[in-house]
Formats: sequence, C-alpha cells, structure tokens
Amino acid sequence: GTNWGWYAYDPKLDMIYYGSGNPAPWNETMRPGDNKWTMTIWGRDADTGRAKFGYQKTPHDEWDYAGVNYMGLSEQEVDGKLTPLLTHPDRNGLVYTLNRETGALVNAFKIDDTVNWVKKVDLKTGLPIRDPEYSTRMDHNAKGICPSAMGYHNQGIESYDPDKKLFFMGVNHICMDWEPFMLP
Repeated sequence: GTNWGWYAYDPKLDMIYYGSGNPAPWNETMRPGDNKWTMTIWGRDADTGRAKFGYQKTPHDEWDYAGVNYMGLSEQEVDGKLTPLLTHPDRNGLVYTLNRETGALVNAFKIDDTVNWVKKVDLKTGLPIRDPEYSTRMDHNAKGICPSAMGYHNQGIESYDPDKKLFFMGVNHICMDWEPFMLP
C-alpha cells in the first residue's frame, strides 16, 4: 500500500508515524489473503528508517478505506501510567489508539453505531470481526455498507486539546451499495 500524507513525528522517541493505503486492484477476488502491509499504521525509527512496528487495521480491505489519515500524538493515562499514544481516526469508521512506542493496540472503537462492515475489533488479536452481510464478494449484492469508500473520516485534519483530553474531527455520514458483476 502506498502512502501519501499525514505524518507525525515524536522527537523524544525519534519516531515517524504514517499510514499505508489500500491494496489493489479493488476487485478483492484477485488478491487473496490479508494483503500485508496495506492499511497499516507504521512506526519507524527516524534515523534508520527501520520499522519498529506495523499495525494492520483492515486486512484484505474490500472497500477502498485507504488508511493514511491523521496520526494524532498525545500523552494520556493507560492503566494509571502516563503513556505516549497515537490516535488514528480511519476511513473505515474506526478510531484506533496505539502505544506509540511499542505499537500495541490500546483501543479501537466505532466512530458511531452506523459503522456496520465490522462488528468490533478484538483487542487481544487486533483483528476486526467482520459482518459478512456487508462483504463485497462476487455472489452478494451488499446494501447499505457503512461507511462508503469515502470513509466516515477522510483526509481532514484533527486537533487535540490536552487540557480536556479530547480529539476533534470532522465526520462524513455516507453509506454505499456494492453490486458486483463480471466483465468479459
């Protein structure tokens, strides 16, 4: 997956953070498997460029959710300890929070209840639990997939208020239908 923006830098850890985009082609039947390392949040050593971690948000992305959005850096308490965090609102309708030093998943939740391609993210494995009703497979006409390919949160810029410990972001509420068909 390519990347085209929304980088963050932590001078204390000397790390760069960014996301990689969706796999290609869009026709998911032509690219079996998880399509690693697409749809991934990367943490890299700024001096060497070496990857310190990669967390894949949407293995085998069927919807073009291209996860290159904003990488918000904050320090917040996790289990009673001040922890360096990375928060990423994704086009797939989920907000991810990682420990920005280790890449460990801290939390993942839906932007709102209309997100339906995924039931939830298993916080132990980090994997999304998909709802097959909203899959794009060839033998299925999926109606009302939320979010659309545009995403619930696209490439807008967010802000973080450290006093209130709140992120502010714009959201799209657009869903889509997916009708597959064969071409000769």
